Amino acid sequence: TMENSSDDYRIQSLDLDTQETAVKDPSAVNLEKVSHIIVDQSLKDQIFSKEAGRICYTIVQVNNMPMVALVNPVYDCLMRLAKPDALLNEEEVDCLVLQLHRIGEQLEMMNSQRMDDLFFLLRDGFLLQEGLTSMARLLLLEILEFRAGGWILSTTAHKYYYSEIAD
Repeated sequence: TMENSSDDYRIQSLDLDTQETAVKDPSAVNLEKVSHIIVDQSLKDQIFSKEAGRICYTIVQVNNMPMVALVNPVYDCLMRLAKPDALLNEEEVDCLVLQLHRIGEQLEMMNSQRMDDLFFLLRDGFLLQEGLTSMARLLLLEILEFRAGGWILSTTAHKYYYSEIAD
């Protein structure tokens, strides 16, 4: 349900050993294991997937560890959301774009090749995919322009994408 906070999700989706370790000694948690749990849960649960980026970021901050351990699992998740079947689901496109707005720039700094690969999929989806909703198309165009502008949206572009939604 919507009432569940992301903290509830974090605890429920980890096994008891990991939960105890996470509480007593956060630095001892196996980040790879945790990140795979987060990715698996994200692919099964849309509400959770909206929080997944933030949870990963929190884990990294708490553990004071490099984000490197989470980069590939997060990319795996985003690549899955960029596949044709996912692009047909407006909520999944919305989730993908939201995560890219939040952590796209940092992810690109850690592995620009994978970001290029992801954006090739998004560009092809935008140009070639049959059956996209107009909102999904708009979201894809916006994120393509956002990255092309160095992860910043020009004032003109911002007006174009967001003025109609506000009206």
